[in-house]
Amino acid sequence: MEPTDLRETIRTGLLSFPVTPFDAEDRFAPNPFRAHLEWLSSYPVAGLIVAGGTGEMFSLTPQEIVEVVKTARAATPDAPVIAGCGYGTRIACDLAREIEAAGGDGILLLPHYLTEAPQEGVVNRIRAVCQATNMAVIVYNRGQSQISVDSLAQLADECPNLIGFKDGTGDIDTVRRITLGLGNRLSYIGGMPTHELFAQAYRGAGMPTYSSAVFNFVPETALKFHAAFNAGDDATCEALLRDFYYPFAKIRDRKSGYAVSAVKAGVRLRGFETGSVRAPLTDLTEEEMEMMQKLIDSAS
Repeated sequence: MEPTDLRETIRTGLLSFPVTPFDAEDRFAPNPFRAHLEWLSSYPVAGLIVAGGTGEMFSLTPQEIVEVVKTARAATPDAPVIAGCGYGTRIACDLAREIEAAGGDGILLLPHYLTEAPQEGVVNRIRAVCQATNMAVIVYNRGQSQISVDSLAQLADECPNLIGFKDGTGDIDTVRRITLGLGNRLSYIGGMPTHELFAQAYRGAGMPTYSSAVFNFVPETALKFHAAFNAGDDATCEALLRDFYYPFAKIRDRKSGYAVSAVKAGVRLRGFETGSVRAPLTDLTEEEMEMMQKLIDSAS
């Protein structure tokens, strides 16, 4: 898919962040991953972002990420496949090329490593990755890698395949300056953990869509919220927030890292093999699994 085509495809559609399953030996498990993707693909979705934050990219090796992309491409030939890409600049450039060769349609460029970096360095890294691939590139503002309004405008002028901006900082002021300043040049994606909790506020800042982690295990609920969000049906959104999303957030907030672990638990409770999360994350307790099961039952 051409970068500009992907930009239009994801402009208002819901994006899915599939989890990455592991087997008993803690290896990537392609067959359970394929089964889960095939189930998710029976629902309308604008694109799959594999090996992203919910997909534990931070715990995957570059080669595992490539294998995840190959599996997703074979399992969902008609859906756009976007892959997480990150680490240091050289690794990110090499990984982008390998993702492209594996059949990816685009990358979500996650933050670099722990060390803070000046804005010039953040710009240089994004530019280098854009120049390393013909695929679409979506910049993810989060953690140590936060692009300024002026820097993003500069990169959009220099890099035709830079097609999207995703925000996970919660800085609505910067988001609004970017969406207002760059207009239709980019697609804008909400990327806060359990973004449905923030979607209505982000809509007011010019961000018309988002990625949904809970789509992994309650796709009907995720799509119902997204449809209401698109229609401006705030009453339905608020009912779903009250009855499902805030109770989910209460479980998620019990321990650091549960934004990923709770989603993976939900997928497991829907009957798919996922294996455990990788350290430093930890799995939900039995009590918390029971809480998740009750929440899923209430959403059905």
